[in-house]
Amino acid sequence: MIRARVPGPPLHGLDEAAFRFIEVHETRAHAIGGRVMRDLGDCVLLHAPRDRAPFFNRVAAVRWPRDPVLFERRLAEVFALFAGLDRRPHVWTAPAFNTPADLGARLVDQGFREIGAGYVMALVRGPLGEPLRPTCGVTIERLHGGPGVTVRDEAAREIGRILGESFAVDLDRFEAIEAEVLEAFGSPAFHVCLVRSGGEPVAVGKRYTFDGASYLSSIGTRPRHRGRGHGSLVTRALIGDAIAAGSRHVYLGVHAHNDRAISVYRRAGLDIVGERAGDFLLAPGTIVP
Repeated sequence: MIRARVPGPPLHGLDEAAFRFIEVHETRAHAIGGRVMRDLGDCVLLHAPRDRAPFFNRVAAVRWPRDPVLFERRLAEVFALFAGLDRRPHVWTAPAFNTPADLGARLVDQGFREIGAGYVMALVRGPLGEPLRPTCGVTIERLHGGPGVTVRDEAAREIGRILGESFAVDLDRFEAIEAEVLEAFGSPAFHVCLVRSGGEPVAVGKRYTFDGASYLSSIGTRPRHRGRGHGSLVTRALIGDAIAAGSRHVYLGVHAHNDRAISVYRRAGLDIVGERAGDFLLAPGTIVP
């Protein structure tokens, strides 16, 4: 049994219920493109049948028992779940409202290692002013998903190439990224902003809009085109489109060490919600109960 948690103060207007909505919404967004989400009640599971990367195989929105015995019992059930999926146990904590509050420390005690950390950033200042206007030779192409939507293979390759180069992905993963993009375009929730400079694809960002919220993801600029404002242009275009779509929540996740991106997002109207959140993966060789 999960014991009731005393609600904490809202974070920029996000109370516990609203924040859990965002956690689940993000997981549902990541499931678009060939992955599976399962709501387990006290957490949500994201699983990629074709991809072993921990990023796509995790539990999040954790609301587990505070009582140590009940906590360890629930963790044992999660270990069994991951074993059945042939994946390493992986837990995303949140910057607020984790249950128990010391979730990260308890995971470390059970053999997990923190492999990364990040922040949630949300639009907290209301609609922005006039969007940035592209400079001469720069254009924004908007692509929208939906049933029966056909996207040019070349467009998928361009998006995959930008994402691969922007996030330093191994070359052998580029085709998989392109395949994921093509599959995601089957969903009406999926949208892409593609920036070109002189006709060359240079920057991209994804938007997942459904249930009155928008999750912004994979905002990246090819390395040799950085420092020219393309990231800001994409970010503001995505936010403007999300607002136009009627989203009451507009948010994204960012690595804690990515100061440049955090600065870009803040200038676009987003702000950090809560504290730094850790990303925990069970260490190899750990004996599980």
